Amino acid sequence: MKEPADLGDGSKTKRRIVRLLKTEGPLDAGTLAERIGVSAMAIRQHLYLLQDQKMVTAKERPVPMGRPAKYWELTRKADRLFPDAYAELSVSLIDSLNDAFGAEGLEKILERRTARQRASYSARVSSNMPLRRKLQTLAEIRTDEGYMAEVRSEGAGQYLFIENHCPICAAASRCTGLCANELSLFKSILGPGARVERVEHILAGGRRCAYKVY
Repeated sequence: MKEPADLGDGSKTKRRIVRLLKTEGPLDAGTLAERIGVSAMAIRQHLYLLQDQKMVTAKERPVPMGRPAKYWELTRKADRLFPDAYAELSVSLIDSLNDAFGAEGLEKILERRTARQRASYSARVSSNMPLRRKLQTLAEIRTDEGYMAEVRSEGAGQYLFIENHCPICAAASRCTGLCANELSLFKSILGPGARVERVEHILAGGRRCAYKVY
């Protein structure tokens, strides 16, 4: 998985903190220290520096004994540390296409884009693959495109396909057809024997996009 962009001081630890918060969600300093392999005090120093940069924020959670624990999470400002697929240009192009061809024309363009993606993905995701392997290959493809994708087993033939980042978020906010077409694309690539349901959505306020597959 690609590291986030440099934070200005070349700190690998800060980049690892940001990556873990991106992929795992809110974590406390102790957990981050254990995962990264440095002291909790060092982690807190980095977290406070990231807080000064407005990249992270902390919320307290009650614990069985003692003072509430402080859990850290990324802010929306931290999105700039990850690929954005030329957000401003994407939005401008969508607006221009809509002006030139109207809603119906834009929809046809999106359908062509999806068809090209389907052909490209199908070249790597064979219909003969077991579902888990299909998902793993799809995650590799999407990660190469900047989505920080992963697959988690939920047991009994069920999986969670997760995209921790959306490099086209700005464009998708302006053109919701992009997200609708992606759900259709996944269903097509995984085949008629797989059911795919979106259970988390960045545009709906989620931390990530996630799909239940079974």
